[in-house]
Amino acid sequence: MITRARITTLVAAALGSAVFLYLGLPIPLLLGPMFACLIFGVSGARLQSMGTLGIFFRTFLGVVIGSSVTPDLIRNLPNQGPTLIMIPLFVLAIGLVGYPFLRKVMGFDHATAYYSAMPGGLQDMLIFGAEAGGDVRAMSLIHATRVLVIVSGAPIAMTLFLGLDLTRPPGLHATELPPIEIIVMIASGVAGWKIAERIGMFGASILGPLILTAILSLSGIIHSRPPVEMIWVAQLFIGIAVGANYSGITKRELRVDVFAGLVFSLLLAIVSVIFVVVIQYFTKTDPLNVWLSFLPGGQAEMAMIAILSGADVAFVVTHHLLRIFVVILAAPIVARWFDR
Repeated sequence: MITRARITTLVAAALGSAVFLYLGLPIPLLLGPMFACLIFGVSGARLQSMGTLGIFFRTFLGVVIGSSVTPDLIRNLPNQGPTLIMIPLFVLAIGLVGYPFLRKVMGFDHATAYYSAMPGGLQDMLIFGAEAGGDVRAMSLIHATRVLVIVSGAPIAMTLFLGLDLTRPPGLHATELPPIEIIVMIASGVAGWKIAERIGMFGASILGPLILTAILSLSGIIHSRPPVEMIWVAQLFIGIAVGANYSGITKRELRVDVFAGLVFSLLLAIVSVIFVVVIQYFTKTDPLNVWLSFLPGGQAEMAMIAILSGADVAFVVTHHLLRIFVVILAAPIVARWFDR
């Protein structure tokens, strides 16, 4: 349904993208909409996510990741063991840093502080937090700010310190791929999304397409990554989804919730750096892959950065999926232990 708020959101996203493209800033179609929607939201504009249309375009990201799953990747999975076993410790460290800060320093109630500190998926944490009596709006802003800061900070750091070019096209154009393969990719995205949604899988719009496309890739039906046009559209709508969380933000929310999210993000960055340094000391894993795997941004956003930076997408996504799985599985159990 077309609403005034959605039109405003699309205008903000278009303006943000245009400014980032003109200035030559990294990942313009992802970061441009995020920052533009933030500015519009702070200015009092009413924003709204794109609903089913936005979810449809997010399935493209699952297709992109799934197409990266090849037989060679499966054979190399055991080599990821040393870094994968660090993920539960990483989640624990974030909780031990984030919860005391949000609870004792910022003064949020237990449920709000706890589920805001958990680095899981936004929707899952909001559902758990709401059931526990937390402040859904505060949790939403803290998580959105965490994603915004990490997702915008990582590309800037990668551009400055690693010299990566994040403005180049992340693959082939649609005219360079067989039309039938593009049709199969889009169909697998929609089918994977709906099947995963039907069985109640978390992150259905990304994980469903990812799994189905991975099956098609391993079976030899799909031979390439989706065209850059699909990746560009997915970037745009992921950026809108994050930025739209700032709709109708008040001065108090900006002063308290967003500020808490900013400081929390800096604390997370410190935790991430410690883990990356330790892992690099004991293993020979590619630094870029480790860096992107241990930055607790959103799963979709970090996967997109991995795609655009030329990192091992499957490696990065595997670590983020494990992080989210650990949080979703453990967070309610630990919360009940807290309650007792």
